[in-house]
Amino acid sequence: MALTSTRTPLVYARRTVRAGVLASAVALASLTTLVNAPSALASPPAPISAAAARSYLATVTPTTEGSLSGYSRTLFPHWGTVSGTCNTRETVLKRDGVNVVTDSACAATGGSWYSEYDGATWTAASDVDIDHVVPLAEAWRSGASSWTTERRRQLANDLTRPQLIAVTDNVNQAKGDLDPGKWLPSRTAYRCTYARMWVEVKQYYGLTMDSGEKTALVNVLNGC
Repeated sequence: MALTSTRTPLVYARRTVRAGVLASAVALASLTTLVNAPSALASPPAPISAAAARSYLATVTPTTEGSLSGYSRTLFPHWGTVSGTCNTRETVLKRDGVNVVTDSACAATGGSWYSEYDGATWTAASDVDIDHVVPLAEAWRSGASSWTTERRRQLANDLTRPQLIAVTDNVNQAKGDLDPGKWLPSRTAYRCTYARMWVEVKQYYGLTMDSGEKTALVNVLNGC
């Protein structure tokens, strides 16, 4: 902004330098906040409300989990091309990260990722996995074994429902194919959201739930 006071040029210069230093400090503080604050990060599509999830669970009759016989991750083709050279994994990394930089092949070469499951922040894409909220093996045991390949492809690459999220790689590996009766995020503040995500995906795809899974979801959602 132009100075309009009638004070001497020396005063203007001192004030201008001080203003410049202050502006730089404010800008730096704002950038630090943007990078470090989880609230600034992108996320999967918002799941159904806790009330809607509870209402759906009230209609669910628990079913004994099916067999894993015949299961293979290759029966759920992923990661599919989304746009240009970007596949589903790369698209989620860009969506869930901050200041993500990609190369000509759409691989992430810079940025940071906040893992909602455990509260860790990573600056290397290699430290981040894209979790299938409802694991593919869990889906297989819950009804997907009878699906077409195209339907399984949709579940494995679904960007419309809250089925995919970038998280710490070893946390995702520890979760494996466990349902909420056996595994929940260690970050308790995210458990309500996680339960809502799980219920929405299972509801949309018509997947069954066993009794331990349903009980765990009801317990979490009753506290939301």
